[in-house]
Amino acid sequence: MSVFPPTADGASARQYVLGQELQVTILTAAAETEGRHDVTDSVMPAGAATPLHLHTRYEERLWVVSGSLTVWAGPDTVTLRSGDFFTIPKHVAHAIKSGPEGARALNITSPAGFAELIERAGTPLALATSETELDAERFAAVAEELGDTVLGPPGMIPADLDRPGR
Repeated sequence: MSVFPPTADGASARQYVLGQELQVTILTAAAETEGRHDVTDSVMPAGAATPLHLHTRYEERLWVVSGSLTVWAGPDTVTLRSGDFFTIPKHVAHAIKSGPEGARALNITSPAGFAELIERAGTPLALATSETELDAERFAAVAEELGDTVLGPPGMIPADLDRPGR
């Protein structure tokens, strides 16, 4: 059993935010699984969206705990609700957007990768405020180092890659 001791303000040392769009608790990190996988608990507010991106080193699996997520992965578009599970293979362009009630999902990446991105590019929850913004430059640099490729801004979907002018 893992217990994450709280910091002085009550937040876990394993909780991070990416701006106002994503709050993540790292449940299992690479060091605990010999790099086989990691597991994070992610919360997105209503209407939050990821940039269009792909992973070259790991698969991403989503299990929705509450709310809903729309996932555009390659040619597929799915809306996931509580209890739904979806796998995004390596090298597949994808974007994710939370529904009108927001979403909470477990993210499992294998081999491990996403938790390290969050830990290195996110802001510890204990230091975050309502004004905390994503450091896009740091996020992009860490993502690239870990084999992720950002293909477009939030709101862009894989089909947009084939459209003229993009």
